[in-house]
Parts: sequence; C-alpha cells; structure tokens
Amino acid sequence: MAPRILVYTRTTDYRHDSIPDAVAAVRGLGGFAVEHSEDPADLERPLAGYAAVVFLSTSGTVLTPAGRRRLAEYVEAGGGFAGVHAAACTEYDWPHYGELLGARFDRHPAYQPGKAVVVDPGHPATRHLPAVWDFTDEWYDFRSGPRGREGVRVLLRADEASYDGGGMRADHPLAWCRPQGAGRVFYTALGHAAEAYHDPDFLAHLGGGLSWAGRLPE
Repeated sequence: MAPRILVYTRTTDYRHDSIPDAVAAVRGLGGFAVEHSEDPADLERPLAGYAAVVFLSTSGTVLTPAGRRRLAEYVEAGGGFAGVHAAACTEYDWPHYGELLGARFDRHPAYQPGKAVVVDPGHPATRHLPAVWDFTDEWYDFRSGPRGREGVRVLLRADEASYDGGGMRADHPLAWCRPQGAGRVFYTALGHAAEAYHDPDFLAHLGGGLSWAGRLPE
C-alpha cells in the first residue's frame, strides 16, 4: 500500500481560492495516497497511519482541544507535519502550534513578482531550484523568524530588494524545516495563488518538503 498523507484545509478566517487547485496538485504529486478533510473530527482520531499531516492554507482556529492533543502527540511520536502558506495564520491561541510551525504570520505586501534565494540547496525541497528563483507570491512577513528554535534549517529566504513592501530586511526566511520530538516539520510560505499549483518548480518544492516531512521516497 502507498503511504498516506492527510491534507487538512479547514478555514475559519480568510479562505484562499487556490485550495481546490492545491489539493488536486498534492494528489498529483504521486508516491503517496491523499486523504483530504475539513472535518476537525478527523484530527481527533489516531493519526499514526499517516506519513504526514499537511495544513494547506488553513486559517483561524481549526482544531478542537482533542485534535490539538492528538496532533501534538502524533508529531512527538515521529509523525510528519507540513504547513503551506496560510498554515502560519492558524491556531493563534494555541501556543504549541507556533512552536511546532516555527513562526506566525504578521503581514504581507501586495501579491507581486519577487526573488527567493536558496539558502540550503541540499534539501529535497530546494535541490532542484536555481540559486535565485523568480516567483510571484504574497511574500509573508512573520512576527519573528524561526531561527533560534532547536534544529531549524532555513531553506529559502526572500530577497526584499526584488519586491515592494518587505518588512523583515535581510533575514527573511520563506521555507524551513525542523525536528519536533521524534517527528519532522516542514513549512513553506509560498503557495498563495492557484497558479503556483501549476508551476513545476513550486510543485517540486512542495513535493520535496512533504516527502522529507513524511520520510517518503524522494
């Protein structure tokens, strides 16, 4: 049987129009079976059968107290967790989630072209990318960056000189990974628009991150 991942897209705040394209794109990556849910009860059930749980442009409070406990225990025990784009706008009132993900969304400028710089070319999420990657997105700023948290490995950063409105200056991480207990966590701030989920470089970036988080064949 193919490994399974759970893609969760519940929103209680802003909802991205790109979610249907995003779910279809993850299904099309291959190498794993995808279960898609917006039902918080699905996060209250045992998660050990999943290689990874993916919060894909979730927003607001999306988990019950039981779901929070289940997700935390799953990752600590060795499960994979991946957050995409608005996953950083999620569960603001659960402190552990901010620690798990590594950062929380602050603001973003207008959707526009810019440049992402590969910081770590040895990771499955970045090894296929050019050293400087031209992309169009919202270029999220975070309340504080993930550096300094245990085991954080920054993979991509934004070149704020390449677009208007950046607020984090030279150290502006866009994608990173980290351990959590026995588990693995990957996050990418990219993926706002439906067009991203038809871009081969972005799909390889996303697929590499999911594969790493879930310890799946690359």
